[in-house]
Amino acid sequence: MIKIDSIGRRILGWKLNRWDRWYDYEKRIFIHESEFQPEQNLDHAMLIVKRLEELGFTYSIKGFSKVCFDDICSTGETLAQAISNAAYSIVELSSIPDHTRIWQKLC
Repeated sequence: MIKIDSIGRRILGWKLNRWDRWYDYEKRIFIHESEFQPEQNLDHAMLIVKRLEELGFTYSIKGFSKVCFDDICSTGETLAQAISNAAYSIVELSSIPDHTRIWQKLC
């Protein structure tokens, strides 16, 4: 759940409203954790892709279950899981001060 929470808050910009839901200020809706399962649902994973593309990342598919956002790549058992893993890698890298380019895209 830490991975999905980090993606929701750091990439999608959702605010934690309660321990089990976020609030999307852009759409003015609440998102319950059961309504956002990007590792299992490709449509949910594509929300992440869309947002990262809006932030300037280039999305590419490298085989059945490997994806890249610019030079950050990840794999998974499914395409949805690979997208979630790559997005989480971006979140992890953005918390390291040396990665200012990534941080600038996320902020």
